[in-house]
Amino acid sequence: MSVGHISTPTMAFCTRHVVRGFSSSALRPAVIKHVMIIGGGQMGAGIAQVAASTGHSVTLVDTSEEILNKSVKGIEGSLKRVVKKKFADKPEAGAEFIHKVLQSLSTSTHAESVIQSSDLVVEAIVENLKVKQEIFGRLDKLAPQHTIFASNTSSLPIADIASSTSRLDRFGGLHFFNPVPMMKLVEVIATPATSQETFDSLLNFSKVLGKTPVSCKDTPGFIVNRLLVPYMLEAVRLYERGHGSKEDIDIAMKLGAGYPMGPFELSDYVGLDTIKFIIDGWCEKDPGNPLFKSSEMLNKLVSEGKLGRKSGEGFYKYK
Repeated sequence: MSVGHISTPTMAFCTRHVVRGFSSSALRPAVIKHVMIIGGGQMGAGIAQVAASTGHSVTLVDTSEEILNKSVKGIEGSLKRVVKKKFADKPEAGAEFIHKVLQSLSTSTHAESVIQSSDLVVEAIVENLKVKQEIFGRLDKLAPQHTIFASNTSSLPIADIASSTSRLDRFGGLHFFNPVPMMKLVEVIATPATSQETFDSLLNFSKVLGKTPVSCKDTPGFIVNRLLVPYMLEAVRLYERGHGSKEDIDIAMKLGAGYPMGPFELSDYVGLDTIKFIIDGWCEKDPGNPLFKSSEMLNKLVSEGKLGRKSGEGFYKYK
């Protein structure tokens, strides 16, 4: 599942911009071999693991060695779980797989020293527009011309993030889903300025990772979160109106719609603060849209620090 898992100087458009939907034999998708992942959190580490597992040379970047050591330890644990399933009867092959993946993975606290050898930069940090713009704007001045930039944002407009760079045609979105090694979907997002060559490169990269990519426009929430967040908010409103208990609503959606989690269980899993952040941002940009209306109950829980599973309590309590 995902969910979370806004402008700046005018930038020049590249003259090689291609309108999507039309192909040119002169433009071919770039071959992505060296990948830099910015952000050693759960999403960044997951993307790094999958990319290193599929033959890419990966550098995971964050602000401290402590964070990066924790990221690598988490990746090692995740790889061991993969090996238990895929190499249950072949322990030597499993150990070799882990060794090979970790050999393809390096870490750094200095993105500037890595950028020159990167074909693709994927950012997976906090959902803060200014922070993302600052990082991309700084790296844009140092990156080779061919390097593609992509953000893993789940809610911010890709065009707004890209506006801090001079490579609007080589900028797109790659929205992975949590947990990355398990979830097959990747939303590939194109802005009006993203070239066909860049978009095809991001699609192909997703496929090489063993994922199933879907094409998305640069609209709020793309596809999944645009449907999922209003759904979770409407469940809260239904409960606020007294039309059903949390438990009954969750059971109804699991047994009636076949969902693996009910909306309240899912909200607690995602994080109530994350949901509030997303819906508040959308409401600010489109205040007249009733689907983007916030919830008093959600706001109250967040103000009390009841954020879901990560805090031990949200709509439900967790031990």
